[in-house]
Amino acid sequence: MEIQQFHYDNKIVKNFIYATMLWGVVGMLVGLLLAFLFLFPNLTDGISWLSFGRLRPLHTNAVIFAFVGNAIFAGVYYSTQRLLKARMFNDVLSKINFWGWQLIIVAAAITLPLGYSSSKEYAELEWPIDIAIAVVWVVFGWNLIGTILKRRQRHLYVAIWFYIATFVTVAVLHIFNSLELPVSGLKSYSVYAGVQDALVQWWYGHNAVAFFLTTPFLGLMYYFVPKAANRPVYSYRLSIVHFWSLIFIYIWAGPHHLLYTALPEWAQNLGVAFSVMLLMPSWGGMINGLLTLRGAWDKVRVDPVLKFMVVAITGYGMATFEGPTLSLKNVNAIAHYTDWIIAHVHVGALAWNGFLTFGMIYWLVPRLFKTKLYSIGLANLHFWIGTLGIIMYALPMYVAGFTQASMWKQFNPDGTLTYGNFLETVTEIMPMYWMRAIGGTLFITGMLIMVYNVIVTIKQGSNVEDELAEAAALERVTKKRVIGEGWHSWLERRPVQLTLLATVAILIGGIIQIVPTIMVKSNIPTIASVKPYSPLELEGRDIYIREGCVGCHSQMIRPFRSEVERYGEYSKAGEYVYDHPFLWGSKRTGPDLHRIGGKYSDNWHFNHMYDPQSTSSGSIMPRYPWLINDELDKSLTETKMKAMVSLGVPYTEEDIANAQEHMLKQGADIEKNLYTDPDFMNSYEADKTYAKDNGETFVEMRNREIVAMIAYLQRLGTDIKVETLK
Repeated sequence: MEIQQFHYDNKIVKNFIYATMLWGVVGMLVGLLLAFLFLFPNLTDGISWLSFGRLRPLHTNAVIFAFVGNAIFAGVYYSTQRLLKARMFNDVLSKINFWGWQLIIVAAAITLPLGYSSSKEYAELEWPIDIAIAVVWVVFGWNLIGTILKRRQRHLYVAIWFYIATFVTVAVLHIFNSLELPVSGLKSYSVYAGVQDALVQWWYGHNAVAFFLTTPFLGLMYYFVPKAANRPVYSYRLSIVHFWSLIFIYIWAGPHHLLYTALPEWAQNLGVAFSVMLLMPSWGGMINGLLTLRGAWDKVRVDPVLKFMVVAITGYGMATFEGPTLSLKNVNAIAHYTDWIIAHVHVGALAWNGFLTFGMIYWLVPRLFKTKLYSIGLANLHFWIGTLGIIMYALPMYVAGFTQASMWKQFNPDGTLTYGNFLETVTEIMPMYWMRAIGGTLFITGMLIMVYNVIVTIKQGSNVEDELAEAAALERVTKKRVIGEGWHSWLERRPVQLTLLATVAILIGGIIQIVPTIMVKSNIPTIASVKPYSPLELEGRDIYIREGCVGCHSQMIRPFRSEVERYGEYSKAGEYVYDHPFLWGSKRTGPDLHRIGGKYSDNWHFNHMYDPQSTSSGSIMPRYPWLINDELDKSLTETKMKAMVSLGVPYTEEDIANAQEHMLKQGADIEKNLYTDPDFMNSYEADKTYAKDNGETFVEMRNREIVAMIAYLQRLGTDIKVETLK
């Protein structure tokens, strides 16, 4: 038997660990700033790139793709080499993966605060960055598959199965959800519209959680928990059932984000059914992880690494129990759009992803630098502060969610809403927002303790970038199953077949759900009165997207008595056929806006954007003075309309040719409404910059961004007329 010597590439692992800690601190600091913006909405007053709507996608992208993404790469690059007894396939590919991913993160950190956003949750980055993500992800997969093919270990361990499924599925999800038509260098429109776009987005959104935040971390769990506990995984057979059932079922569950919406009922019901089934494989994985620690509980009490991992797996179990529960229609009717969902998401993010990452780093760093962890005491302090932070974050958000749901749905004996003013709910839950901010502060304090502990550990260690290893060369064996060999053992030594089967497993659900919704027109009935947006309304919609208004406001009224009474007639699928992208939202920090058109005067909207507290006492919405200051850029309007025509929006050549004239006319009408409103000048007497120029000469408003925004808001929900019953 030939014994071969080779070197593990530790440098790439170290680089990803450094990036994990750096971007973790950045992403969490942005999240903490957002938490304080709920308490002090004008904390970043007048600074457009620090407004809540622009920072929220920066926070989610930084935590998911920068912090968690780099942690995935660190763990995968370390464990893959050891499990396969081989150096990564190509050092250049490893470097491209690392530096390409960091450049993508930097690009996101620049473009999102500047307002370049597609608005699609967890997929806000614009089309050039989407292409870069696809390229770098393929480089990662190329490196992973290449390493598998040159391995010295015949059978693929369970962690590798999860890595393969992660690579394949994330590639499919990202590419199909990011199909968009570019309008300019940093502007595009989704090729899907309305209901179709919503289904594709939440097929992606839910499965980004499944295959970016879950499956790779399950692979890391299967590697690092047995290593840290020095015990074999509890059940090989359970790991097989866990893997195949999870990747097959998960992909179907996306529509549970769209219950009671305009999505066809059959798609909603499929999502519910598979979401409930998802509980079993998810808990199978949790049980396999926790029972791996059987007999090692004495070690858990003293080892901070295992403490982090136990809480991480427990958090995974809690989140994956709650997910199927939230997918039940009667529960979803209460929880959706409330802070309950925020609590649910952060139990998974902070406990499962955060704590497993922390445990992995505490285990890896001493081994990579051939030393001991600088301070077990600091690691334990980090654990307890972090755990307290999770509790103080999540519990108040659950209370806030229950409070919102209860207040939104209460009626008086005479049939009127008990809390008709949305702001009554906001005022009631402010103490919970204070507690969340405190919990977030504790969590990031623990993160900073870890960074200090790791830095000192690294300084006292030695830098070994190429670690010597040896293993026997892999001998050729028959491709057929040998006597006594199980079918899965055979499959584990056939990586190509395993990858193909995993691909088929994840494609089935997506095809069955998405293709009929896109191809069968009867699923989305048309409404004759629904017309395309005017040029000015289209520009206003793009400003709405730029400012991230969808992060706080929904545009989807569900067919509940409480919502119809509060917002107006429930939303119909045919109303969204020209919406590229859809803007249904997933959280109501503010009220739904689908029927806002015509409800308030143009001047009310002007005042509301300039100073929300002046029209809505107690509002936690920030000010948007730059919309009043800034000229509306109309240079791309015709190009945008032509792009919409390519996507099926019926603008005529005459509509496009006369776009500028139509915008001026509609803008002038809104300007006239503003200046003839007796409250308009009085509101700005103290700030003549906006209302007057050179004494009594009014500033021309028709070409300001605020006018386009008003045009869009006044259009919402006005395409269909609902007769009021007498």
